[in-house]
Amino acid sequence: MNLNAEWITGFVDGEGCFHVGVSRHEQMSTGYQVLPEFTVVQHTRDVQVLHALKSYFGCGVVRRNHGDRMAYRVRKREHLMRHIVPFFMKHRLKTKKRLDFIKFRKVLLRMEKGDHLTPEGLEAIRMIAAQMNRGRSRESPARLETGGIN
Repeated sequence: MNLNAEWITGFVDGEGCFHVGVSRHEQMSTGYQVLPEFTVVQHTRDVQVLHALKSYFGCGVVRRNHGDRMAYRVRKREHLMRHIVPFFMKHRLKTKKRLDFIKFRKVLLRMEKGDHLTPEGLEAIRMIAAQMNRGRSRESPARLETGGIN
């Protein structure tokens, strides 16, 4: 299956998710672990498109999500920063998912600086994550792109 950038952008606008989890983890210096993840879920009958995404980006895994659903997931920060973020910076999402992507990128940039390893940085990341997806704030993409970390 041959995918092009415009098709991927539209598909992810409808089916993708940028998520940042913050989980209790006693071995971490702050007692919490920050887990950024890019995911696309499809019914098993369409698993070939998930494998095509994995091939296109050259990273991530395709695994059973639950029941008859499969997921393409990228969790490794290096892969997110090297492949996923640059792609969506160049090929802009058109829906409100763009807001989640911008916040997702901000979290990754904060993690690159080590902010997730301090209580203050962790709290800032938590606040960003809480505004993603269904907790979305009413900020516009333009406001988010110009404020904070670029």
